[in-house]
Amino acid sequence: MAALTEDTGRVTAEPERGDVTRLPAESLAGTSLVTASALLDLLTAEEAEAVAGACVRAGVPALLCLSVTGRVALDPPDPLDADLGAAFNDHQRRVTGGRRLLGPDAPAVAAAAFARAGWSVHRAPSPWRLGPDQAGLIASWLRGWVAAAREQRPALGPHTATYAERRLAACASGRLSVVVGHEDPPRPPPEPGSPARAREGSRA
Repeated sequence: MAALTEDTGRVTAEPERGDVTRLPAESLAGTSLVTASALLDLLTAEEAEAVAGACVRAGVPALLCLSVTGRVALDPPDPLDADLGAAFNDHQRRVTGGRRLLGPDAPAVAAAAFARAGWSVHRAPSPWRLGPDQAGLIASWLRGWVAAAREQRPALGPHTATYAERRLAACASGRLSVVVGHEDPPRPPPEPGSPARAREGSRA
């Protein structure tokens, strides 16, 4: 729980451990905003519905940032980009522990959950734009992207080693840029004069 002290403008925080998918509306009493980063794509449709329901019942807006959209563009392009992108997106939607993750479907599912409750929803793109000056981050992202795609579709395995080699060489020489699609679906703003307190969540 984070709170803004009105007399000093300082933010104080008190950690509170819990399961965001079982967030009771009453725990949001006195909160002006629920915010989370890179969370929605790790939820199931039912869990996203539960989070939206808690916010709606409590009358608290939510700002749920950095949800993957499944859109990736590498420059220069490579013939394997599309196959790897599709495999990665399937990996994001995989079933794990009996739960089917939303992956890139998360922004639309969460927006629909809030809209069904009668709330206005404002979806906005927030892509990562990584250029040659962020070669280290591109390389780290690329390795994870390829590994997840290979795990999802083992048949891609024989091709991924040379693909990664080509891409990492281009990255090291400053010849690779990447745009990774994300979306921020903000919710209605808090009422004027409401207490400046926020509940925050994120994924590990």
